[in-house]
Amino acid sequence: MRRQAIPVFFDSIVPLNDNYGFQGVAVTKAPKVLVVDDEPAIREMVGMALTSNGFEFMSAESAEHARLDIKNSKPDLILLDWMLPGLSGVEFARQLKDDPATRDLPIILLTARSDETDKVQGLGIGADDYITKPFSPVEMVARIKAVLRRAAPSLPITAVEVAGLRLDPDSHRVTVQQRDLSMGPTEFKLLYYFMTHPERVFSRAQLIQQVWGNNVYVEDRTVDVHIRRLRKSLEPSGHDGMIQTVRGAGYRLSTRA
Repeated sequence: MRRQAIPVFFDSIVPLNDNYGFQGVAVTKAPKVLVVDDEPAIREMVGMALTSNGFEFMSAESAEHARLDIKNSKPDLILLDWMLPGLSGVEFARQLKDDPATRDLPIILLTARSDETDKVQGLGIGADDYITKPFSPVEMVARIKAVLRRAAPSLPITAVEVAGLRLDPDSHRVTVQQRDLSMGPTEFKLLYYFMTHPERVFSRAQLIQQVWGNNVYVEDRTVDVHIRRLRKSLEPSGHDGMIQTVRGAGYRLSTRA
């Protein structure tokens, strides 16, 4: 049975061009966004909002078609519907994040599910953000820009090292004894901020301001999810224990037990 279409409320599509919200990052081409949704009307409306705001638009009706599109022309970001026919969107996102070739590809989940447990599940499998239907084009474009900023952060090129853990913003690599550790763009920026401010405790609100920025709404629970993912990325080298929880205060990076 075909699921009922969820309204998306594209009643006002307003161009928001402003160099895509990047500061200190030269944007030389329009970011390419792949929209994966089995509803043609939603793909069309999302495409109108994206193209009117200067994005390059691609679309696919299933995970299988999206996989071919990614292979032929890798996008800069994927807007992925949770409830796809066949392979679900959340399972497809998990597969993309498990594949080294697409692990760093930013993903925003589109879904009618609004429960907190669903949001946590989506973020937990590697999605970078979550938009609940119905949504406005202004919110969608703002969230896309925020995720793209996090995926290509404007960081100093100076490498930092703590307890044998080395982070190089220029090559976007985290290494231990020349062995690479894999992590997503948000975890990379979180780690950079911690490593450049060791032994200092930061609240969730402070981390949101420094890592996500002021122009996007991020729940405190989202910070906790990315902290868990950062620790998981550091487990192979044994550095996960450096990301410490300070009860009632926040988080810090410390080499002290």
